Amino acid sequence: MLHKMPAMSAITLDLPDDLAERLRSLADRLPRVLALGIHELDASPSQFAGTSEVLEFLATLPSPEETLALRPSPKLQARMTELLEKNRTSGLTPEEREEVRHYEYAEHLVRVAKGRALAKLKAP
Repeated sequence: MLHKMPAMSAITLDLPDDLAERLRSLADRLPRVLALGIHELDASPSQFAGTSEVLEFLATLPSPEETLALRPSPKLQARMTELLEKNRTSGLTPEEREEVRHYEYAEHLVRVAKGRALAKLKAP
């Protein structure tokens, strides 16, 4: 199977000398380095500001009862309400749409965890 090369663009950057030197040594891999860096930036904790508490809670391996009692914090609930209202009235920015996708994924994880918790409680 042949892989089509992606279109390439030239850009000029102003960088500190030490960083420029490091990047010169990676010239043949620079597109991949930048793609990985952008991916890491996109996955930064600030992107998960409202969901990090949920993820941290699930990482503690809570009891089934604790899992079933999990509810969004008032701050998270307020942010979701704000985004839903904005989506209805004026629309969301790309960043806000991405934020909503993060919340939706966290909600999915919570639903799965609650389903498993309920199954454990009902098991003989």
